[in-house]
Amino acid sequence: MIKNLTRGAAAVSLLLFPLALPASASAAPASDGRAAVVLPVADAVAQLPVADEAREGYTRDKFRHWNAGLDPADGCNTRAEVLLDEATSAPDVAAGCKLSGGTWLSYYDGQEVNDPGKLDIDHLVPLAESWDSGASGWDAARREAYANDQDAAVSLVAVTARSNRSKADKDPAEWMPPLPEAHCRYVGEWTATKLRWSLSVDQAEADALAVYAEACETTVVHYTPAP
Repeated sequence: MIKNLTRGAAAVSLLLFPLALPASASAAPASDGRAAVVLPVADAVAQLPVADEAREGYTRDKFRHWNAGLDPADGCNTRAEVLLDEATSAPDVAAGCKLSGGTWLSYYDGQEVNDPGKLDIDHLVPLAESWDSGASGWDAARREAYANDQDAAVSLVAVTARSNRSKADKDPAEWMPPLPEAHCRYVGEWTATKLRWSLSVDQAEADALAVYAEACETTVVHYTPAP
């Protein structure tokens, strides 16, 4: 069973108010030499490159998921590992990494869930949106890394199937979590994921993020550029 404490700690840190941060980035080297960046959300949003989106050529199967996860020896794929990481009470794990029981809190809508089958693992920035925003130019290996990204705390999140399917492939100009208290966290995590993977935003998306960032002035964005 994987227990990725970094995932939970970084997600929670987006909700700590207020945080004393300089107006410029705070950076520390990651273990592989990449710089881990911390920015106020408005500054982070301002760093997102603005470009038109293009959906041509997209199919979901161009992003291989779910793969064998962080620990191929544990018998659990990425989906199961995320569920194990994010459980507020641990599920039972049977042969073949079949999960039963357990408890999760879906932060999009504030719903507590006791059945792992009723949860989706959401790509915070949907696969189609990432394609539109730059992933169309990646090779298959990088798209697979994106689709299974557990090295960042916020790239993948366990949420109710209803909220995930309501979101579909929409960006924050078109959809926000139904729970208003989740908006600042969501904007921070969306921005962090786009910056981590050097993805662009379209103009409507940039404008929406800027409006939310103004209302979420104490939210901070944490990200490390993807390798």
